[in-house]
Amino acid sequence: MNTKQKIVILGAGESGVGSAILAQKKGFDVFVSDNGAIKEKYKEVLTKYKIAWEENGHTVSLIENAHEVIKSPGIADKVEIIKLLKEKNISIISEIEFAARYTNAKKICITGSNGKTTTTSLIYEMFKNAGLNVGLGGNIGKSFAWQVAENEYDYYVLELSSFQLDGMYNFKADVAILMNITPDHLDRYQYNFQNYIDSKMRVIQNMDKNGIFIFWNEDPVIIEEIKKRNLSGNDSPQLLPFSDETTFENGAFVKDENMIIKYLNTEFNMLKNDLALKGRHNAYNSMAAAATGLSQGINKKIIRESMERFEGVPHRLEEVLKIRDVLYINDSKSTNVNSAWYALESMKTPVVWIAGGVDKGNDYSMLHELVKQKVKLLICMGVDNTKLNQEFGEMTEIINVRSMEKALAAAYYYAEKGDTVLLSPACASFDLFENYEDRGNKFREGVKKL
Repeated sequence: MNTKQKIVILGAGESGVGSAILAQKKGFDVFVSDNGAIKEKYKEVLTKYKIAWEENGHTVSLIENAHEVIKSPGIADKVEIIKLLKEKNISIISEIEFAARYTNAKKICITGSNGKTTTTSLIYEMFKNAGLNVGLGGNIGKSFAWQVAENEYDYYVLELSSFQLDGMYNFKADVAILMNITPDHLDRYQYNFQNYIDSKMRVIQNMDKNGIFIFWNEDPVIIEEIKKRNLSGNDSPQLLPFSDETTFENGAFVKDENMIIKYLNTEFNMLKNDLALKGRHNAYNSMAAAATGLSQGINKKIIRESMERFEGVPHRLEEVLKIRDVLYINDSKSTNVNSAWYALESMKTPVVWIAGGVDKGNDYSMLHELVKQKVKLLICMGVDNTKLNQEFGEMTEIINVRSMEKALAAAYYYAEKGDTVLLSPACASFDLFENYEDRGNKFREGVKKL
């Protein structure tokens, strides 16, 4: 490796620091630059590895001579430093693209507007239960690049966001799983849904007949994209659809309350009621995970046990406590409308719904019928609740608050015996919270104080 080649890393979070460690290990001259403050734990790591860094601003003269730039997924293309680098035709990639150059491990890649964290976590648990040498990374767990630098895994299970996919060019998944595509992050995609669709479909780029593409068969957007891309050719990946409405020769489906997976000459089935994860959306997550396991030769007993025992992920329809016979559910990971739809759809009791935050160009129309049927009170929690008020003001009672404490006080006051208080924001968290985990943790803590 030419040690004079310089790699600049923009953003010093988990992804950036992991990339820096790998780049240094591979002999690059490494510089890390963050426009904000770097967390102490990451400063300590960079210092330990003797990697040069700066915080609270970008020094252009130290960045513009880079051979290549690895960009944090949180940095938008409209940021000035990115515009400057593009004008100079400097290659800008994601951590995932960079790390994949240095591993021969099989890559199981999961994306979608919703369900990807649960599906990723379930697949990872299944692979671990099967005794496979597996790492968990991408948009979850430890940095993929950091793991490539310090471990030698045979498999990586990677949750991939659209922002990560945008910076991937030569990367090739061995198994690509696409849960669904619904409007999300449109503020990052010029409010053009097709731009976001194209980003999600990058998960199958460069795949050939040796790859496997697992997807939700009832998503009209995905089906249209498959037709457009002519994925039935001889060199196309093997298609493994999943559905609760259609049966397949090869794929996952539900029949007579059984979940059935067929792959080549192998078949796996188990009762839907035996799945640890309940609800229609979780049936999709389970089918995608089981199809992945079967396609990779995992023992059917291991697949079954993993499906029966998986406990779910934090902040996703997580039951916190029941107080005065009112159930409090933390679904803070619901950062888009489709995710909130799944949450509301799964509710069996009257709902006090806590929603709001940073609107990403949301279209709330798909929630109208559910709100009319199930929501007795909407608590809008955000700096600007105008859009939610306009959208649902004639359908249900609305209270506007600017803190979790006030949201929970209102919920406690108005919720009656048998109701559910559901935090499912349908929006990003950054107006009042550090991230969705912070929002969910504050909900949990607040509920326990009621």
